[in-house]
Amino acid sequence: MSKTLFDKVWDSHVVRSIDNGPDVLFIDRHLVHEVTSPVAFLGLKNRDIPVLYPERTFATADHNTPTRNQHLPVKDPLSAKQLKALEENAEKHSIPYWGLGHEKNGIVHVIGPENGITVPGATIVCGDSHTSTHGAFGAIAFGIGTSEVEMVLATQCIMQPKPKRMRINIKGSLSEAVTPKDVALYIISKLTTSGATGYFVEYAGSVFEQMSMEGRMTVCNLSIEMGARGGMIAPDEKTFDYIRGREYAPQGKAWDAAMKYWKTLYSDPNAIFDKEINFNGADIEPMITYGTNPGMGLSISRKIPKAETLDGGVATYKKSLEYMDFQEGESMLGKKIDFVFLGSCTNGRIEDFRAFAQVVEGRQKAANVTAWLVPGSHKVEQAIREEGILDILEAAGFELREPGCSACLAMNDDKIPQGKYAVSTSNRNFEGRQGPGARTLLASPLVAAAAAVTGEVTDPRELLKTALV
Repeated sequence: MSKTLFDKVWDSHVVRSIDNGPDVLFIDRHLVHEVTSPVAFLGLKNRDIPVLYPERTFATADHNTPTRNQHLPVKDPLSAKQLKALEENAEKHSIPYWGLGHEKNGIVHVIGPENGITVPGATIVCGDSHTSTHGAFGAIAFGIGTSEVEMVLATQCIMQPKPKRMRINIKGSLSEAVTPKDVALYIISKLTTSGATGYFVEYAGSVFEQMSMEGRMTVCNLSIEMGARGGMIAPDEKTFDYIRGREYAPQGKAWDAAMKYWKTLYSDPNAIFDKEINFNGADIEPMITYGTNPGMGLSISRKIPKAETLDGGVATYKKSLEYMDFQEGESMLGKKIDFVFLGSCTNGRIEDFRAFAQVVEGRQKAANVTAWLVPGSHKVEQAIREEGILDILEAAGFELREPGCSACLAMNDDKIPQGKYAVSTSNRNFEGRQGPGARTLLASPLVAAAAAVTGEVTDPRELLKTALV
Protein backbone atom coordinates (compact mmCIF):
# COMPACT_ATOMS: atom_id res chain seq x y z
CA MET A 1 0.00 0.00 0.00
CA SER A 2 1.36 3.42 -0.99
CA LYS A 3 2.13 5.74 1.89
CA THR A 4 2.99 9.38 2.37
CA LEU A 5 6.24 10.37 4.06
CA PHE A 6 4.20 11.47 7.07
CA ASP A 7 2.39 8.12 7.32
CA LYS A 8 5.66 6.17 7.13
CA VAL A 9 7.16 8.04 10.07
CA TRP A 10 3.99 8.31 12.15
CA ASP A 11 2.91 4.69 11.75
CA SER A 12 6.37 3.38 12.68
CA HIS A 13 6.14 5.19 16.03
CA VAL A 14 2.65 4.16 17.12
CA VAL A 15 2.87 2.18 20.37
CA ARG A 16 -0.88 1.71 20.62
CA SER A 17 -3.96 3.04 18.89
CA ILE A 18 -6.96 3.91 21.01
CA ASP A 19 -10.31 3.06 19.41
CA ASN A 20 -12.01 6.28 18.31
CA GLY A 21 -9.24 8.17 20.07
CA PRO A 22 -5.63 9.29 19.76
CA ASP A 23 -2.53 7.25 19.03
CA VAL A 24 0.09 6.64 21.68
CA LEU A 25 3.22 7.84 19.90
CA PHE A 26 6.80 7.05 20.88
CA ILE A 27 9.07 10.13 20.93
CA ASP A 28 12.68 9.82 19.80
CA ARG A 29 13.95 13.25 20.85
CA HIS A 30 12.63 15.66 23.47
CA LEU A 31 13.97 19.23 23.59
CA VAL A 32 13.35 21.37 26.67
CA HIS A 33 14.03 24.98 27.62
CA GLU A 34 13.58 27.16 30.68
CA VAL A 35 10.04 28.45 30.09
CA THR A 36 7.77 25.42 29.66
CA SER A 37 9.74 22.81 31.63
CA PRO A 38 9.76 23.92 35.32
CA VAL A 39 6.12 23.00 35.96
CA ALA A 40 6.56 19.70 34.13
CA PHE A 41 9.56 18.77 36.27
CA LEU A 42 7.62 19.82 39.37
CA GLY A 43 4.90 17.37 38.36
CA LEU A 44 7.46 14.58 38.23
CA LYS A 45 8.77 15.57 41.64
CA ASN A 46 5.30 15.62 43.19
CA ARG A 47 4.64 12.11 41.88
CA ASP A 48 8.18 10.86 42.56
CA ILE A 49 8.68 9.84 38.92
CA PRO A 50 12.07 9.91 37.17
CA VAL A 51 12.74 10.89 33.58
CA LEU A 52 12.44 7.59 31.72
CA TYR A 53 15.06 8.19 29.00
CA PRO A 54 17.24 11.16 29.96
CA GLU A 55 19.59 10.40 27.03
CA ARG A 56 16.72 11.24 24.65
CA THR A 57 16.15 14.64 26.27
CA PHE A 58 18.24 17.77 25.65
CA ALA A 59 18.01 21.05 27.53
CA THR A 60 19.10 24.57 26.59
CA ALA A 61 18.50 28.12 27.81
CA ASP A 62 17.14 30.46 25.16
CA HIS A 63 13.74 32.14 25.53
CA ASN A 64 14.29 34.74 28.22
CA THR A 65 18.06 34.93 28.25
CA PRO A 66 19.81 38.30 27.80
CA THR A 67 21.74 38.84 24.57
CA ARG A 68 24.36 41.07 26.17
CA ASN A 69 26.71 40.41 29.10
CA GLN A 70 25.68 36.79 29.45
CA HIS A 71 28.67 36.27 31.75
CA LEU A 72 26.92 38.41 34.39
CA PRO A 73 24.05 37.30 36.64
CA VAL A 74 20.64 37.57 34.93
CA LYS A 75 18.91 40.67 36.29
CA ASP A 76 15.26 39.71 35.77
CA PRO A 77 14.26 37.63 38.82
CA LEU A 78 11.73 35.42 36.99
CA SER A 79 14.17 34.68 34.19
CA ALA A 80 16.94 33.91 36.67
CA LYS A 81 14.62 31.58 38.60
CA GLN A 82 13.57 29.70 35.46
CA LEU A 83 17.15 29.31 34.29
CA LYS A 84 18.24 28.03 37.68
CA ALA A 85 15.33 25.58 37.78
CA LEU A 86 16.25 24.15 34.37
CA GLU A 87 19.87 23.74 35.39
CA GLU A 88 18.93 21.96 38.63
CA ASN A 89 16.35 19.71 36.97
CA ALA A 90 18.75 18.73 34.20
CA GLU A 91 21.43 17.85 36.75
CA LYS A 92 19.01 15.88 38.90
CA HIS A 93 17.79 13.77 35.98
CA SER A 94 21.16 13.48 34.14
CA ILE A 95 19.89 15.42 31.12
CA PRO A 96 22.45 17.17 28.89
CA TYR A 97 22.15 20.90 29.67
CA TRP A 98 23.62 23.74 27.67
CA GLY A 99 23.21 26.91 29.68
CA LEU A 100 24.46 30.44 29.13
CA GLY A 101 28.11 30.45 28.11
CA HIS A 102 28.17 26.80 27.07
CA GLU A 103 29.68 26.30 23.63
CA LYS A 104 26.56 24.38 22.51
CA ASN A 105 24.10 26.92 23.89
CA GLY A 106 21.60 28.55 21.59
CA ILE A 107 17.99 28.57 20.45
CA VAL A 108 16.51 25.12 20.88
CA HIS A 109 15.53 24.76 17.21
CA VAL A 110 18.97 25.85 16.04
CA ILE A 111 21.10 23.65 18.27
CA GLY A 112 19.07 20.49 17.58
CA PRO A 113 20.03 20.29 13.91
CA GLU A 114 23.56 21.66 14.28
CA ASN A 115 24.47 19.00 16.86
CA GLY A 116 22.95 16.08 14.96
CA ILE A 117 20.11 15.60 17.44
CA THR A 118 17.63 16.11 14.61
CA VAL A 119 17.61 13.24 12.11
CA PRO A 120 15.26 11.91 9.41
CA GLY A 121 12.43 9.65 10.43
CA ALA A 122 12.49 10.75 14.06
CA THR A 123 9.64 12.02 16.21
CA ILE A 124 10.66 15.23 17.98
CA VAL A 125 8.73 17.35 20.46
CA CYS A 126 9.37 20.45 22.54
CA GLY A 127 7.30 22.81 24.64
CA ASP A 128 7.49 25.38 21.86
CA SER A 129 5.21 25.82 18.85
CA HIS A 130 8.04 26.25 16.34
CA THR A 131 9.31 22.72 16.89
CA SER A 132 8.00 22.19 13.35
CA THR A 133 11.44 23.51 12.26
CA HIS A 134 12.93 20.01 12.58
CA GLY A 135 10.56 18.67 9.92
CA ALA A 136 13.05 20.01 7.36
CA PHE A 137 14.97 16.76 7.92
CA GLY A 138 12.06 14.45 7.21
CA ALA A 139 11.14 14.19 10.89
CA ILE A 140 7.73 14.54 12.51
CA ALA A 141 8.20 17.46 14.89
CA PHE A 142 5.62 19.50 16.75
CA GLY A 143 5.14 21.68 19.80
CA ILE A 144 3.48 20.43 22.98
CA GLY A 145 2.04 21.91 26.16
CA THR A 146 3.43 21.75 29.69
CA SER A 147 1.36 18.72 30.76
CA GLU A 148 2.52 16.92 27.62
CA VAL A 149 6.14 17.82 28.42
CA GLU A 150 5.65 16.03 31.73
CA MET A 151 4.08 13.06 29.94
CA VAL A 152 7.04 12.70 27.58
CA LEU A 153 9.59 13.08 30.39
CA ALA A 154 7.85 10.32 32.33
CA THR A 155 6.93 7.87 29.55
CA GLN A 156 8.76 8.93 26.36
CA CYS A 157 5.33 8.77 24.73
CA ILE A 158 2.53 11.16 23.95
CA MET A 159 -1.12 10.77 23.02
CA GLN A 160 -1.96 12.53 19.76
CA PRO A 161 -4.78 12.34 17.22
CA LYS A 162 -3.35 11.64 13.79
CA PRO A 163 -3.53 14.77 11.62
CA LYS A 164 -4.71 14.81 8.01
CA ARG A 165 -2.15 15.06 5.24
CA MET A 166 -1.56 18.07 3.00
CA ARG A 167 1.05 18.47 0.30
CA ILE A 168 2.16 21.89 -0.95
CA ASN A 169 3.96 21.70 -4.27
CA ILE A 170 5.99 24.61 -5.64
CA LYS A 171 7.57 24.08 -9.02
CA GLY A 172 10.11 26.14 -10.91
CA SER A 173 12.79 28.33 -9.37
CA LEU A 174 12.88 31.44 -7.22
CA SER A 175 13.78 34.84 -8.62
CA GLU A 176 16.63 37.02 -7.38
CA ALA A 177 16.36 38.15 -3.74
CA VAL A 178 13.48 35.74 -3.05
CA THR A 179 14.37 33.67 -0.01
CA PRO A 180 12.81 30.69 1.82
CA LYS A 181 11.29 33.20 4.27
CA ASP A 182 9.48 34.83 1.35
CA VAL A 183 8.24 31.43 0.20
CA ALA A 184 6.78 30.72 3.64
CA LEU A 185 5.16 34.15 3.97
CA TYR A 186 3.74 33.79 0.46
CA ILE A 187 2.16 30.43 1.30
CA ILE A 188 0.67 31.78 4.53
CA SER A 189 -0.71 34.85 2.72
CA LYS A 190 -2.51 32.51 0.31
CA LEU A 191 -3.75 29.94 2.83
CA THR A 192 -4.33 32.36 5.76
CA THR A 193 -3.34 31.58 9.33
CA SER A 194 -5.95 28.82 9.58
CA GLY A 195 -5.70 27.32 6.11
CA ALA A 196 -3.77 24.24 7.21
CA THR A 197 -5.52 23.62 10.53
CA GLY A 198 -5.79 19.90 11.23
CA TYR A 199 -3.11 18.99 8.71
CA PHE A 200 0.51 17.94 8.71
CA VAL A 201 2.11 19.48 5.63
CA GLU A 202 4.66 17.99 3.28
CA TYR A 203 6.50 20.52 1.11
CA ALA A 204 7.47 19.16 -2.31
CA GLY A 205 8.67 20.35 -5.69
CA SER A 206 11.78 21.82 -7.24
CA VAL A 207 11.73 25.02 -5.16
CA PHE A 208 12.18 23.04 -1.94
CA GLU A 209 14.62 20.61 -3.53
CA GLN A 210 16.83 23.57 -4.48
CA MET A 211 16.77 25.05 -0.97
CA SER A 212 19.61 24.64 1.51
CA MET A 213 18.88 22.89 4.79
CA GLU A 214 18.79 26.29 6.51
CA GLY A 215 16.14 27.41 4.04
CA ARG A 216 14.07 24.28 4.53
CA MET A 217 14.20 24.83 8.30
CA THR A 218 12.84 28.35 7.83
CA VAL A 219 9.89 27.07 5.78
CA CYS A 220 9.05 24.24 8.17
CA ASN A 221 9.44 26.63 11.12
CA LEU A 222 6.58 28.76 9.80
CA SER A 223 4.21 25.82 9.15
CA ILE A 224 2.54 26.48 12.47
CA GLU A 225 1.66 30.02 11.34
CA MET A 226 -0.87 28.70 8.84
CA GLY A 227 -2.45 26.45 11.45
CA ALA A 228 -0.63 23.23 10.55
CA ARG A 229 0.41 20.74 13.21
CA GLY A 230 3.80 20.66 11.53
CA GLY A 231 5.63 20.55 8.22
CA MET A 232 8.20 18.24 6.68
CA ILE A 233 10.39 17.79 3.63
CA ALA A 234 11.65 14.44 2.36
CA PRO A 235 15.34 13.91 3.16
CA ASP A 236 17.84 13.85 0.29
CA GLU A 237 21.60 14.07 -0.22
CA LYS A 238 21.62 17.64 1.13
CA THR A 239 20.03 16.34 4.31
CA PHE A 240 22.49 13.49 4.69
CA ASP A 241 25.50 15.74 3.98
CA TYR A 242 24.30 18.22 6.60
CA ILE A 243 23.94 15.56 9.30
CA ARG A 244 27.05 13.50 8.55
CA GLY A 245 29.71 13.76 11.25
CA ARG A 246 27.70 15.81 13.74
CA GLU A 247 28.13 14.83 17.37
CA TYR A 248 24.80 13.14 18.09
CA ALA A 249 24.28 11.74 14.59
CA PRO A 250 24.78 8.00 14.03
CA GLN A 251 28.40 6.99 13.43
CA GLY A 252 30.09 4.07 11.67
CA LYS A 253 27.89 1.03 11.16
CA ALA A 254 25.01 2.84 12.84
CA TRP A 255 25.28 5.51 10.13
CA ASP A 256 25.10 2.89 7.39
CA ALA A 257 22.02 1.34 8.96
CA ALA A 258 20.39 4.73 9.40
CA MET A 259 21.07 5.69 5.80
CA LYS A 260 19.42 2.50 4.58
CA TYR A 261 16.25 3.52 6.45
CA TRP A 262 16.45 7.24 5.67
CA LYS A 263 16.54 6.59 1.94
CA THR A 264 13.06 5.00 2.21
CA LEU A 265 11.60 8.22 3.61
CA TYR A 266 9.64 9.77 0.77
CA SER A 267 6.02 9.78 -0.31
CA ASP A 268 5.29 6.88 -2.62
CA PRO A 269 4.25 7.86 -6.16
CA ASN A 270 0.60 6.86 -5.64
CA ALA A 271 0.32 8.12 -2.06
CA ILE A 272 -2.93 9.94 -1.39
CA PHE A 273 -3.08 13.27 0.43
CA ASP A 274 -6.23 14.73 1.94
CA LYS A 275 -5.42 18.02 0.21
CA GLU A 276 -2.91 19.17 -2.40
CA ILE A 277 -2.01 22.77 -3.26
CA ASN A 278 0.17 23.96 -6.13
CA PHE A 279 2.14 27.18 -6.59
CA ASN A 280 4.72 28.46 -9.05
CA GLY A 281 8.03 29.70 -7.68
CA ALA A 282 8.23 32.45 -10.31
CA ASP A 283 5.14 34.11 -8.80
CA ILE A 284 6.87 34.78 -5.48
CA GLU A 285 8.53 38.13 -4.75
CA PRO A 286 10.21 39.51 -1.63
CA MET A 287 7.44 39.64 0.99
CA ILE A 288 6.55 41.84 3.95
CA THR A 289 3.66 41.81 6.42
CA TYR A 290 1.51 44.86 7.09
CA GLY A 291 -0.90 43.59 9.77
CA THR A 292 -1.05 41.69 13.03
CA ASN A 293 -0.82 38.09 11.89
CA PRO A 294 1.61 36.34 9.52
CA GLY A 295 -1.13 35.86 6.93
CA MET A 296 -1.40 39.60 6.40
CA GLY A 297 1.52 39.74 3.99
CA LEU A 298 2.11 40.87 0.44
CA SER A 299 4.78 41.28 -2.19
CA ILE A 300 6.90 44.24 -1.15
CA SER A 301 6.07 46.12 -4.37
CA ARG A 302 2.30 45.85 -3.89
CA LYS A 303 -0.11 48.01 -1.92
CA ILE A 304 -2.09 47.17 1.21
CA PRO A 305 -5.38 45.65 0.01
CA LYS A 306 -8.66 47.46 0.50
CA ALA A 307 -11.27 46.00 2.81
CA GLU A 308 -13.81 45.64 0.01
CA THR A 309 -11.55 43.10 -1.72
CA LEU A 310 -11.52 40.78 1.28
CA ASP A 311 -13.66 37.72 1.79
CA GLY A 312 -14.98 38.48 5.28
CA GLY A 313 -13.27 39.57 8.48
CA VAL A 314 -13.45 43.26 7.60
CA ALA A 315 -13.85 44.50 11.19
CA THR A 316 -10.80 42.55 12.35
CA TYR A 317 -8.87 43.71 9.30
CA LYS A 318 -9.57 47.36 10.01
CA LYS A 319 -8.69 46.91 13.67
CA SER A 320 -5.35 45.45 12.61
CA LEU A 321 -4.57 48.39 10.32
CA GLU A 322 -5.55 50.79 13.09
CA TYR A 323 -3.07 49.11 15.44
CA MET A 324 -0.35 49.36 12.78
CA ASP A 325 -1.40 52.92 11.85
CA PHE A 326 -1.56 51.93 8.19
CA GLN A 327 -4.19 52.80 5.59
CA GLU A 328 -5.88 50.69 2.95
CA GLY A 329 -4.30 51.11 -0.48
CA GLU A 330 -1.00 52.43 0.87
CA SER A 331 2.35 51.26 -0.43
CA MET A 332 4.63 49.53 2.05
CA LEU A 333 7.69 50.86 0.23
CA GLY A 334 9.05 53.96 1.92
CA LYS A 335 7.44 53.28 5.31
CA LYS A 336 9.78 54.59 8.00
CA ILE A 337 11.01 52.02 10.49
CA ASP A 338 12.75 52.25 13.87
CA PHE A 339 14.16 48.79 14.62
CA VAL A 340 15.56 45.84 12.71
CA PHE A 341 15.82 42.38 14.25
CA LEU A 342 17.85 39.63 12.61
CA GLY A 343 17.62 36.34 14.46
CA SER A 344 15.20 33.83 16.06
CA CYS A 345 14.63 30.15 15.30
CA THR A 346 13.29 31.29 11.93
CA ASN A 347 16.26 33.28 10.64
CA GLY A 348 19.12 33.08 13.15
CA ARG A 349 21.36 30.71 11.18
CA ILE A 350 24.62 31.42 9.36
CA GLU A 351 22.93 31.58 5.95
CA ASP A 352 20.75 34.42 7.23
CA PHE A 353 23.77 36.44 8.38
CA ARG A 354 25.45 35.85 5.04
CA ALA A 355 22.40 37.26 3.26
CA PHE A 356 22.19 40.27 5.58
CA ALA A 357 25.89 41.02 5.06
CA GLN A 358 25.46 40.79 1.29
CA VAL A 359 23.19 43.84 1.38
CA VAL A 360 24.93 45.96 4.03
CA GLU A 361 28.49 45.46 2.79
CA GLY A 362 29.91 48.82 1.75
CA ARG A 363 26.95 50.69 3.20
CA GLN A 364 26.15 52.21 6.59
CA LYS A 365 23.39 51.56 9.09
CA ALA A 366 20.73 54.26 8.93
CA ALA A 367 21.03 56.72 11.81
CA ASN A 368 17.37 56.34 12.78
CA VAL A 369 17.54 52.54 13.06
CA THR A 370 18.36 50.43 16.12
CA ALA A 371 19.52 47.01 14.93
CA TRP A 372 19.64 43.83 16.98
CA LEU A 373 21.62 41.12 15.20
CA VAL A 374 21.37 37.97 17.28
CA PRO A 375 22.88 34.62 16.22
CA GLY A 376 20.85 31.50 16.92
CA SER A 377 23.72 29.75 18.71
CA HIS A 378 27.36 30.07 19.70
CA LYS A 379 28.26 27.92 16.70
CA VAL A 380 26.54 30.44 14.42
CA GLU A 381 28.35 33.26 16.23
CA GLN A 382 31.67 31.48 15.70
CA ALA A 383 30.97 31.03 11.98
CA ILE A 384 30.07 34.73 11.67
CA ARG A 385 33.51 35.60 13.03
CA GLU A 386 35.42 32.97 11.07
CA GLU A 387 33.82 33.88 7.73
CA GLY A 388 34.60 37.58 8.12
CA ILE A 389 30.93 38.52 8.32
CA LEU A 390 31.47 40.30 11.63
CA ASP A 391 34.02 42.59 9.98
CA ILE A 392 31.45 43.54 7.31
CA LEU A 393 28.74 44.16 9.91
CA GLU A 394 30.95 46.28 12.17
CA ALA A 395 32.26 48.32 9.23
CA ALA A 396 28.63 49.10 8.38
CA GLY A 397 27.92 50.24 11.94
CA PHE A 398 26.24 47.13 13.32
CA GLU A 399 26.87 45.27 16.58
CA LEU A 400 26.62 41.51 17.04
CA ARG A 401 24.79 40.31 20.15
CA GLU A 402 25.04 37.01 22.00
CA PRO A 403 22.81 34.01 21.17
CA GLY A 404 19.18 33.77 22.30
CA CYS A 405 15.58 34.19 21.22
CA SER A 406 15.95 37.95 21.77
CA ALA A 407 13.26 40.22 20.29
CA CYS A 408 11.17 37.41 18.88
CA LEU A 409 8.79 37.31 21.81
CA ALA A 410 9.68 40.01 24.37
CA MET A 411 10.42 37.58 27.21
CA ASN A 412 13.83 39.13 27.74
CA ASP A 413 15.38 42.61 27.72
CA ASP A 414 15.08 43.04 23.93
CA LYS A 415 11.67 44.70 23.61
CA ILE A 416 10.48 47.03 20.86
CA PRO A 417 9.04 50.23 22.44
CA GLN A 418 5.36 51.10 22.08
CA GLY A 419 4.41 52.55 18.71
CA LYS A 420 7.77 51.79 17.11
CA TYR A 421 8.10 49.83 13.87
CA ALA A 422 10.39 46.80 13.65
CA VAL A 423 11.31 44.90 10.52
CA SER A 424 11.77 41.47 12.02
CA THR A 425 13.02 38.17 10.64
CA SER A 426 11.14 36.29 13.36
CA ASN A 427 7.87 34.39 13.00
CA ARG A 428 5.00 36.29 14.59
CA ASN A 429 3.68 39.84 14.33
CA PHE A 430 0.80 39.65 16.81
CA GLU A 431 -0.11 42.73 18.81
CA GLY A 432 2.52 43.14 21.53
CA ARG A 433 4.52 40.11 20.39
CA GLN A 434 7.81 42.04 20.39
CA GLY A 435 6.80 44.38 23.22
CA PRO A 436 3.63 46.14 24.42
CA GLY A 437 2.39 48.31 21.57
CA ALA A 438 5.21 47.26 19.22
CA ARG A 439 4.47 47.15 15.49
CA THR A 440 6.13 44.25 13.68
CA LEU A 441 6.75 43.81 9.96
CA LEU A 442 7.86 40.25 9.22
CA ALA A 443 10.40 39.92 6.43
CA SER A 444 13.44 38.06 5.14
CA PRO A 445 17.04 38.86 6.13
CA LEU A 446 17.48 40.64 2.76
CA VAL A 447 14.47 42.91 3.34
CA ALA A 448 15.61 43.51 6.92
CA ALA A 449 19.08 44.48 5.71
CA ALA A 450 17.67 46.86 3.10
CA ALA A 451 15.56 48.56 5.78
CA ALA A 452 18.51 48.73 8.16
CA VAL A 453 20.64 50.78 5.76
CA THR A 454 17.86 52.97 4.35
CA GLY A 455 15.72 53.53 7.44
CA GLU A 456 12.56 52.54 5.59
CA VAL A 457 10.90 49.59 3.89
CA THR A 458 13.01 49.04 0.79
CA ASP A 459 12.99 46.46 -1.98
CA PRO A 460 16.32 44.61 -1.58
CA ARG A 461 16.44 44.03 -5.34
CA GLU A 462 17.11 47.73 -5.80
CA LEU A 463 20.15 47.60 -3.53
CA LEU A 464 21.50 44.31 -4.83
CA LYS A 465 21.56 45.56 -8.41
CA THR A 466 23.36 48.75 -7.46
CA ALA A 467 27.08 48.47 -8.00
CA LEU A 468 29.00 49.58 -4.93
CA VAL A 469 32.20 51.57 -5.25
